[in-house]
Amino acid sequence: MTREIAVLDAPSNLGLRPPEPGHLPGVWRLPRALRAQGLLERLAAQDAGEVRPPEYSPAPDPQTGFRNGSKIAAYSQALSKRVAALVKKGLIPLVLGGDCSILLGNMLALRSIGEYGLCFIDGHQDFAYPRSHEYLGYFAAAGLDLGLVTGHGPDALTNLNGLKPFVREPNVVALGFYDDPADAADYETEAIYRSDIRTMPIGAVRALGAQHTARSALRELERTEVQGFWIHLDVDVLDQTVMPTVDSPNPRGLSYRDLIEILQVLLRSDGLAGMEITILDPELDPQGRCAAEFTAAVVESFRSRSIVK
Repeated sequence: MTREIAVLDAPSNLGLRPPEPGHLPGVWRLPRALRAQGLLERLAAQDAGEVRPPEYSPAPDPQTGFRNGSKIAAYSQALSKRVAALVKKGLIPLVLGGDCSILLGNMLALRSIGEYGLCFIDGHQDFAYPRSHEYLGYFAAAGLDLGLVTGHGPDALTNLNGLKPFVREPNVVALGFYDDPADAADYETEAIYRSDIRTMPIGAVRALGAQHTARSALRELERTEVQGFWIHLDVDVLDQTVMPTVDSPNPRGLSYRDLIEILQVLLRSDGLAGMEITILDPELDPQGRCAAEFTAAVVESFRSRSIVK
């Protein structure tokens, strides 16, 4: 039986730094922007509603080390309950963020059910901590979400419900990220290569081609040790020429055709547990052009499951 898609809004901006003093990150508007493009109707999806986040604060959180850390922990638990319920019903959750910190709640949901993998499609590795501790209290969970879900960080975020890690490193494929050489002086960019995470940075994707990369990733994700896999899709994996409406535009990103080919391979798999979309900021897209183009790409990608109108 074909599983239906259930769209759940998770409009959290808790994991980001303020774009400027006194201004909130605008990614909380992402679900509204994609819904306005007819996403649910075009995917023939169920409406699973919203998990409303706590109020954003720019203040440091010295207890967790992460800005809004305690709020992210509480929100992750609330989100996990909703996502787990959808998965148990046999639905495919499509979670609309928000920022990348929603990954904690989604992977916590799957960990509460069993052992799952993760295909991490992102323009950044989100694994590298700053070399200096001067930012302690101001760490941004949206830039360290892959590190946190694999157990690297404070227990207040990594060991929710005693389920650390939410996903084991050997069950993760990180795909499409670009390591800017200029970051190495300030961030531990080498750490991901010492881990057991399977890395497929943008250079590897370019060398292998999008479809071959996706098939290789899928072979890793469909191993018998896991019950299925989740897809994290940060829209900044796209090149800044087609996706400029993000907080950190990507000078070495994928084309839309690359992304569609990758997603089509992954979304056809029976092991698909669900997917999240993060970081598109509608405040930077006042005409809605990027939201429209991105929605069209998502719909085309899901056609591989033969349940899209």
